[in-house]
Amino acid sequence: MEPVNRAARISGWIISGFIALFMLVDGVGHTARFAPYVKGTVDAGYPEGVIMPLGLVELACTILYVIPATSVLGAILLTGYFGGATATHVRIGQAFYFPIAFGVLTWLGLYLRDLRLRTLIPLKRE
Repeated sequence: MEPVNRAARISGWIISGFIALFMLVDGVGHTARFAPYVKGTVDAGYPEGVIMPLGLVELACTILYVIPATSVLGAILLTGYFGGATATHVRIGQAFYFPIAFGVLTWLGLYLRDLRLRTLIPLKRE
């Protein structure tokens, strides 16, 4: 098993860092109940009472994603979160490509930086 090269590992951390930063800001916005987050969530058809719990779930998933020992679990949970966001956008007739792209980037960042995932999902042909 060959180790992850330095360029791939750095690229993976940059992509993962972008995802984590966005999700942390978004999670804090939901948890703090900033007006644009409240309006967006209510406009999407969710009651105001779920805004803070959604933000807490988002923050928990993101924290698990950035910790190397729990990064795969975090990626799985974030994928579920993005799936729910995709379903919400489809249901209300909005463009749904953004959460799909974030889901792909979540796994790409992890794949580039984590040897365990490369071993599990080998993309290289022998």
